[in-house]
Amino acid sequence: MAPMGVEARALQRGAPDTRIVRTGIGPRRARRAAAALARVPAAGVAVAGFAGALGHDLEPGDIVLASELRTRADTVIAECPGAEIVAGMLRRRGVRARVGPIASVRSPAIGRAREALRQSGALAVDMESAWLSAAASGRPLVVARVVLDTPRHELWNPLATVSGLAPAMRALRELGGVLAQWAAVIGPRELVLAAPRASCAGVERAIEVVERALDRFGPPVYMRKQIVHNRHVVADLEQRGAVCVEDLDEVPNGATVVFSAHGVSPQVREQAQQRGLKVIDATCPLVAKVHAEARRFAESGRTIVLIGHVGHEEVEGTTGEVPGHVKVIANEDDVEQLEVPDGDQVAYLTQTTLAVDETNGVVARLRERFPEIVGPRSDDICYATQNRQDAVKALAAACELVLVVGSRNSSNSNRLVEVAERHGCKAELVDDHEQIEPSWIAGVRRIGITAGASSPERLVQRVIAALRVFGPLDVREQAVADETVRFALPREVRR
Repeated sequence: MAPMGVEARALQRGAPDTRIVRTGIGPRRARRAAAALARVPAAGVAVAGFAGALGHDLEPGDIVLASELRTRADTVIAECPGAEIVAGMLRRRGVRARVGPIASVRSPAIGRAREALRQSGALAVDMESAWLSAAASGRPLVVARVVLDTPRHELWNPLATVSGLAPAMRALRELGGVLAQWAAVIGPRELVLAAPRASCAGVERAIEVVERALDRFGPPVYMRKQIVHNRHVVADLEQRGAVCVEDLDEVPNGATVVFSAHGVSPQVREQAQQRGLKVIDATCPLVAKVHAEARRFAESGRTIVLIGHVGHEEVEGTTGEVPGHVKVIANEDDVEQLEVPDGDQVAYLTQTTLAVDETNGVVARLRERFPEIVGPRSDDICYATQNRQDAVKALAAACELVLVVGSRNSSNSNRLVEVAERHGCKAELVDDHEQIEPSWIAGVRRIGITAGASSPERLVQRVIAALRVFGPLDVREQAVADETVRFALPREVRR
């Protein structure tokens, strides 16, 4: 739905096979059009057209996707879940897009009226969207308005309007194409949630350590490396006053520093002590177990073969525990290239976040080449990694697509994608709901969702809510294990 003919024509050029309805300008026409269109068969409804920017950082041609629709009285008329997905589609096409509230008013908002709306938190203002939203009548709804005028150059100024028209028209054409892509995949789907999924006990412990350190010692609290491999978690902690650094040289003398869940080498601990830093160690107890095993094997004179990824913080920490005793390999091919002083004095350890099946293959090859090799007393791959991979295998058997919520630098999240693909299912890694591509779900009726051990559950819930922009969801959970593990906090932050 587009209020004006010029808007409808621009949208139609971007979406030639999509039905565009001109509804007319203003609340009265919007209500009348919505009442009529609510009865028209359609998979989904979109409202598109021009708007006035409320924020001073918006320019003509920028697109605002409504997270919610308000009236001038700040009454929320409609929620618009999934707006971030459409915004992400636009950004990948090079269009500037923002997500936030859109206010609808009965007459043009200029001057003080415009400023009052900005103060309410809305990003853009129009005269139709809130009333047109009634046409959705329970169907997926997208509201996207293209900035035509701004607080610096308001609509009453003809020159300002003309200068903003060209970029706004180009943006409407792009918007039409994106809305056509969205419309093409709308339909009912089943959503299967893996259980267990998302944050493990070690990750929850590390995050709580930083939160308590901030409460007890006050900001800033420094985190050496990302406390866990998830950019949303790190960003949230930084907003509270934590500071993420790559090296201890960036930490002021005497400051409080938290070591990440992935662990550090003794050399880092010694450097912290020399600098007089107040150290709180958030190393996952399961990673600490691997460190202890490395020391035990090294003390017995064995060469340690560490299965893992070179450059990963956990691997660097384990290697640093016993310098000169560790050979790092990643796969079965690397076994053939191994050179050790004594083939009868070899031990193996593994990074805790690896894919279980693949690691078992590497261990089997090591045993073939070094029959006397010894390993840890219990499996190094952590219980949470194992459980999440088992849950993904079950998803892969039941679904056409698996979405893994996790950051690109998260080893365990990447392994979940690999596990799903090895078991015959298409899988995609997404940091958040904004990264979801409609093409992934075209023709898909059953989607599996999981999250890496470093991703909070709230990100999963956001993905679920956003997916409703593509149609109704039947959500169920598929459990393979029940996790009750909880690790004690370091004494420095215990209450």
